[in-house]
Amino acid sequence: MAMPGAAAPLADHAMELQRVAALLGGSRVLRHRLEGPLDAHEMLVQGLPGSALRHLVDNLRVLGKTASLEKAVGMSLRTFQRRSEAPTKPLNAEQSGRAWKFASILARATAVFGSQEEAEQWLERPAIGLDQRRPIDLLATPAGTELVEDFLQRLEYGVYA
Repeated sequence: MAMPGAAAPLADHAMELQRVAALLGGSRVLRHRLEGPLDAHEMLVQGLPGSALRHLVDNLRVLGKTASLEKAVGMSLRTFQRRSEAPTKPLNAEQSGRAWKFASILARATAVFGSQEEAEQWLERPAIGLDQRRPIDLLATPAGTELVEDFLQRLEYGVYA
């Protein structure tokens, strides 16, 4: 017997998956059909196309190509430029995972703040709930990324402490 409201979290998860995929260029760029988290996992193991990271970075409104963004996606500007010269060459699994995680956090922040521009501005500003650290800087490590995700969830549900 299904739990009442059990379909709602699944629908929310599928919608979030599609928002993340859209930031990376959607099915046209990703060349994968994402019906669930396992599809995303398999795609990341195979490696995102370099053009997915290019699409993400080219569609940033505030952040641009900064040192902070380099830390967040785990790739230097020079490496990013080299990858741009070979857009069909897949990123490795680590680079794919970092790009996906950044897109995931950006999608979540966009949902919380109402626009991608506001979300990017938030990523750049020191946050009281993160001990005055900028969320973008915390994305350089898995532990920092988890802090940002937890803080976004608290903001989403109106729990600031």
